[in-house]
Amino acid sequence: MGSAMQDDLIHEGPDTSADQARMLHDLLKLANRLTAPFSTHLADRYRISLNEFRLLMTIGRIGATASHEVAEITGVNVMSVSRAVSTLERNGRIHVALDPANRRRKVLTLTAEGQRLYEIMRPQTLTVAEFLFSELSETDVHALDRILAQLIDTLEARDENGNSVFLEATKPGEDAVVAQGK
Repeated sequence: MGSAMQDDLIHEGPDTSADQARMLHDLLKLANRLTAPFSTHLADRYRISLNEFRLLMTIGRIGATASHEVAEITGVNVMSVSRAVSTLERNGRIHVALDPANRRRKVLTLTAEGQRLYEIMRPQTLTVAEFLFSELSETDVHALDRILAQLIDTLEARDENGNSVFLEATKPGEDAVVAQGK
């Protein structure tokens, strides 16, 4: 790199927005890569979708819960959770029952078949996690845990009216809305 170009970079500093966009795409790539063991080893063998897997693993880990709670824990939208609940129930993997204490709440629990699948799939999940973090120091793992929590908090923040701050802040401008309507 020529010295004039180096001087420009030093005075201008890094292109933070481009770096952030690249990191966002790297996070999306990471998420896609993390599903590869699921797709390769579990999806076809057990005839289970990724969202069904997430739901099954969440219920197995925390016990009885409700659809909206699973959506909140996993970050999967409520409609996708609802579809996964229907399929898991139809396939005899979860049981859905009205909560006697709150008739509007449906409690999700694993059936014997669901528990069997959870016990089969849990070690695979642990193996993926161990592999993913194997090259990081304990300090790096703790830092990543803190950063992930902070990023999730940022994405889940609500304004005084209960609206998602993230969705409001990332709403397309008027030009983008007009272009969509063409």
